[in-house]
Amino acid sequence: MIKQGIININKPKGYTSHDCVNVIRSLTGIKRIGHTGTLDPMAEGVLPICIGSAARITEYLDLDLKKYKCEILLGIETDTLDIWGEIVSDNISIAERLINDGIISENTVQSALKNFTGLIDQIPPNYSALKINGRKLYEYARAGEIVEISSRQVYIKNIELLELSLNDRKFTFEVICSKGTYIRSICRDIGTILRCGAAMSALTRTASGAFSIEDSVNLEELKALKQGEDKRNPHTGRIIEYARALPQEINNYVVDADFPLVHFGRIILKDNRVKWFCDGGFINEDQVTVERLPKFKNEKPHIKIRDELKHAYNAYTMKDGQQIFLGVAFFNEELKKYKADKVFSRG
Repeated sequence: MIKQGIININKPKGYTSHDCVNVIRSLTGIKRIGHTGTLDPMAEGVLPICIGSAARITEYLDLDLKKYKCEILLGIETDTLDIWGEIVSDNISIAERLINDGIISENTVQSALKNFTGLIDQIPPNYSALKINGRKLYEYARAGEIVEISSRQVYIKNIELLELSLNDRKFTFEVICSKGTYIRSICRDIGTILRCGAAMSALTRTASGAFSIEDSVNLEELKALKQGEDKRNPHTGRIIEYARALPQEINNYVVDADFPLVHFGRIILKDNRVKWFCDGGFINEDQVTVERLPKFKNEKPHIKIRDELKHAYNAYTMKDGQQIFLGVAFFNEELKKYKADKVFSRG
């Protein structure tokens, strides 16, 4: 049986996030597959894919910070804010002049980056999956419809210049930021500060919460686990039976659903309270062992979050000397009791 958990995929360029979801669906035969945050088709890097019940953890990941390595090209502006869009402004000669005159230098680049730390207001790209009035922004853009896009507050923990290639009108920076931050928008805004326009020319997500690129698996490595070939209708060519991966092989890449929930506390339930908890009953303080308090119980989070997440715990039971993850519980301060928010296993 294939584990209900998460695979940390290193998404290649040219694949959409949904393409990666479909690969895992075809390998496992499981329909309930999701990801924890979209990567643009021409971006690469960390893309956690959730299998089965683990797909329900995504709403708990708002506090996760993401790390990106981004290359920016000065002197052009595009409709998509990256080099794969249509050029709407060609300022190459301006950029070259500013660089040759020393107006754009390592110092001015460093100074520009300093504008993107802490809580900042950011306008998302026209071509993005953000929804307004039930439609994605890229749907409005492709239809040639103009829609007002309000700025949103995002959090930048750190931004750092990595490489400078001004002769090529390029530089590379690393940014650690909150969920919902658009790196393309940062590139656009840097171009505005440097007075020559700019577009993103490469992007790699090197970390997403607890998942890092060092611990990821290449998509081709997973696809190689397929046993045999898909069977196709000889007349239509459509796949009628998928070749699957062996559960024991794909399970080597699956981590448990609680792996990314590092901001939550940790409780162990007494054996006689496990079924009661899983059925939705309240659990008293003396019926659990608290191993860890929630990170933000007494610490201010970097972004605004639901109050319940400040009192969230991963709940476990002991079985054969091992801790089995049951689900996420919220602690009610008034009642002084725990209650399951979502159950992932019944022990």
